[in-house]
Amino acid sequence: MVVIQWIINNILTQAAILISLIAMLGLILQGKKMGAVISGTLKTLLGFEVLSAGSTIIQQSLAYFAVIFQHGFHTKGIVPSIEAINGQAMNKLGLGNSIALTLLGIFIVNIIIARFTKWKYVFLTGQALLWMATMTVIGGHFAGLKGFPLILMGSIIGGIFAIAMPALAQPIVRKITGSNAIALGHFCTIGYLVEAGVAWLVRDRKVDQHVTNIKERTDSWEHVKLPKSMSFLQDNSLSIMVVMVPLYIITAAFAGPYWSIKAAGGAAGGVNYIIYAFLQAIQFTVGVYVMLSGVRLMLGEIVPAFRGIAMKVVPNSVPALDCPVLFPYSPNAVIIGFVTTTIGTVIGMFLSPLVGLAVILPGMTTNFFAGGTAGIFGNAIGGKRGAIIGGIAHGLFITLLPALLVGALSSVGFVNATATDVDTITAALLYLWVIAPAFHAFG
Repeated sequence: MVVIQWIINNILTQAAILISLIAMLGLILQGKKMGAVISGTLKTLLGFEVLSAGSTIIQQSLAYFAVIFQHGFHTKGIVPSIEAINGQAMNKLGLGNSIALTLLGIFIVNIIIARFTKWKYVFLTGQALLWMATMTVIGGHFAGLKGFPLILMGSIIGGIFAIAMPALAQPIVRKITGSNAIALGHFCTIGYLVEAGVAWLVRDRKVDQHVTNIKERTDSWEHVKLPKSMSFLQDNSLSIMVVMVPLYIITAAFAGPYWSIKAAGGAAGGVNYIIYAFLQAIQFTVGVYVMLSGVRLMLGEIVPAFRGIAMKVVPNSVPALDCPVLFPYSPNAVIIGFVTTTIGTVIGMFLSPLVGLAVILPGMTTNFFAGGTAGIFGNAIGGKRGAIIGGIAHGLFITLLPALLVGALSSVGFVNATATDVDTITAALLYLWVIAPAFHAFG
């Protein structure tokens, strides 16, 4: 058990190490020379760490933005946090071992299904698997399951989600990437499909009937035509700056100097609060640039290396990777998705109490990563119109679903708590609304 716990804590939940080892295994199975194995493994590790560094920069900037947004526009409510739920489950309920073993079980079930069925997706986003394990164990615990049945049920349900979500998203991912080389391994996929569905309903049918490849979509955000005086905005980094700088500065102006400086946590020093907001917007842009560089470096190694896994272990398998791997394919849509999802979450925040639900505050990190990915889906299916309307619908969805979970979790002792990733929320609601009542009725 100690060895298994060590493997889980130090490998399966450490995405950089897990993906690097997968790359190494793939290269070894292809019979590559030692130098090529070492090079491919280290470049995969480096690429993922660059991606993570960019994500960290973005998250730090968004943490500041979330504070000034709340105080600038006087919003109050629950901030979704799967990390907080995980902490309570492990420390207060003593479910740490069950969560760890369920995480391992989910990965094993995923491999088994991929090996023996037509769904060949291997889910490699370790942190997402941890959150799925957390929610299935909590649900199973309050359904009355203990020990091995608790772990087995969580492993099966989590493993099905780990194979089903990439499979459901893959037809659209193929449109986005133009190939079947990678899949999406992110447990916000139901939200992405909601946006894609709305985008399909509102799409321009005159454009859509002529589209055979996503690059041909003339109404895509990636084909926006600008006058020569604004041609500099064709540079993705500059276009991101043009959107984010006003957003940060206006929000800081509403928040005022006190909260803007307090949100900085002392990092602002003697810098004017408006100037600091400007610099944070630039930091956000830097984070996106670094993250995309890491994505390109990682994909350049992991995709060829994965051929070894596909040939030997799980024939024809496809690696399901975290959502930023899609960002380089449609960077303009990422920003549109972030902005429109944020609008949708604000609408949802005001709508929730009107329908008797808890008030969920917009989570800026989720809005960027999940909203940006959803924007890519909306743009791929419905162009500019689909990305905008679908993005607002996505924001509503990822606000109302966590609000539903608040009530379900409060009934089992979690006060003012909810999660973010909508697939894990769906799994938890499946337990709390279906499995638990059935277990109590027949158990």
